[in-house]
Amino acid sequence: MDISISFLFLLLLQTPISSSKTFDNNILRQGSSLSVEKSSDQLISPNGVYSAGFFSVGDNAFSFAVWFTKSSPPTAAWMANRDIPVNGKGSKLSLLKNGDLSLTDATGIHIWNSKTFLGNSQPTQLVLSDTGNLVLFTLENLPRLLWQSFDSPTDTLLPEQPFANSSTQLVSSRSQGNCSSGFYKFYFDDDNVLRLLYTGPLISSVYWPLLWKGINLWDLGRTTYNNSRIAVFDTSGFFKSSDNYTFKPSDFGTGPQRRLTLDYDGNLRMYSLVESTGKWDVSWQLQSNPCRIHGVCGPNSLCTYDLYNGTCSCLPGFKIKNHTNWSYGCELESKINCNRTRVGFLRIPHVDFYGYDIRYVPNSSLSQCQKECMKLCNCKGFMLRFVEPRGVHDCFPKFLLINGHRSPEFNGIVYIKLPKDRTFLFSDNNKTQNVSMLDCSGQDPVILDRMYEKHSEFESLMRTLLWFATGKSPTGTLSFDHGGLTAHGRLVTWVKEKMNKAAATRDHSWVEEIFDPSLGCEYDINKMEVLVRVALLCLEEDKDSRPTMRQVVEMLASQQ
Repeated sequence: MDISISFLFLLLLQTPISSSKTFDNNILRQGSSLSVEKSSDQLISPNGVYSAGFFSVGDNAFSFAVWFTKSSPPTAAWMANRDIPVNGKGSKLSLLKNGDLSLTDATGIHIWNSKTFLGNSQPTQLVLSDTGNLVLFTLENLPRLLWQSFDSPTDTLLPEQPFANSSTQLVSSRSQGNCSSGFYKFYFDDDNVLRLLYTGPLISSVYWPLLWKGINLWDLGRTTYNNSRIAVFDTSGFFKSSDNYTFKPSDFGTGPQRRLTLDYDGNLRMYSLVESTGKWDVSWQLQSNPCRIHGVCGPNSLCTYDLYNGTCSCLPGFKIKNHTNWSYGCELESKINCNRTRVGFLRIPHVDFYGYDIRYVPNSSLSQCQKECMKLCNCKGFMLRFVEPRGVHDCFPKFLLINGHRSPEFNGIVYIKLPKDRTFLFSDNNKTQNVSMLDCSGQDPVILDRMYEKHSEFESLMRTLLWFATGKSPTGTLSFDHGGLTAHGRLVTWVKEKMNKAAATRDHSWVEEIFDPSLGCEYDINKMEVLVRVALLCLEEDKDSRPTMRQVVEMLASQQ
């Protein structure tokens, strides 16, 4: 974006022509330099809001930066050499006579430069403006812009700083104490839409805007139909981009100093400075739930949000790879060899692993989805998600378990492929329990994990009903005493509550928590629901309300 001619003339008026100093207030002259060893070697904007100079980023490590003068501790708004810090002795920033702005280390090695070599002796100046923009221009009859820091932001945008074209982007810092380039980017994509991208050590993925099947950008109020790529926020805090994305901070209006920063955790936040304390208040943030940001916990792990922050944990059967960095995620405790290791599936409700689907199988049953995953060596598990408008389940076999997070509102269930004949500790609703797995390998089916207290009469009845419905020999000793059967109040109440809630949402996945496991994977969820309803009728406290054996057989026969 070209700086206006009038603004350049204003900058020239601020230049003390006869000064003998190498720099004065907000101006660095041609042939002069700023030294890392002199704390007084700083440029200060005329309004006193911003300073420019050498900024400490570690032990004897410095970057040339622009920072907020009144923040405590100092907060950088821009850095020239965030990924290659310079030494605390001998380093300097020089405005060379050839017009190039050059940062050199103690050894004289050029670490960074503005690439503004003129090849002649045209006079130039570097100015720190009231907006926090470092501007390099020629002192000709008609001042000419050579370079400005606003064109190459690091992780922060300032008021009135244009965020334009596809080459401009914000890149987060690596961690809270590490200013080098991190894993998150804010940029205009090829379709002219602002996006947030996670680029981790193993994979990359766009996590905002988040689009499910059937949802497009128009549904979110965004548009790709624009002939420019530009975004900016004004001094009141109002942000607007050419793709129709807008927001206002909670303290909207002129007053505090503000910055928009892509933080190391992947969240985009607007901050307002409290000058009395020098601290920053968050006046707006993009994501209220940090677990929706990709890469927070890495592969094969879960992010859980507790209204204050997100916490990471490995999936059952997995162990953490790097104890100092969750972005590397977790790895299997016991390897799975395709067609050799007997496997089963661990059921985890209300969990989503966004993206990395092998394929999409609409209107699928649990058994169909399991078979899809078992056919593929690279299938790590699958998600079965109830789609309320259609009243069916969709299946998503996964070749990677990435971006995992748990949410009570999410109506999907994840099944993780793990080695068979093992039990795993799994924490759900603050209760840690041993669970076994549903084995769908066709070898020795085992019991589905149970989240409820067993009741022998209920299980006996279910085994008998399954025998009537399928012709399979039920496991265990059968006991079907119709006249003497008594209901277990707590269990029956729990089942009825599940059933009544499902009636309102048309979600049939509750049945999976009820059925007897003797069928292994070979079952139809609709038939299973009928069996549960028949079982509940047989357990009515009022003896006269229970169906006769003939009625039970007729109800089961109607499902054949």
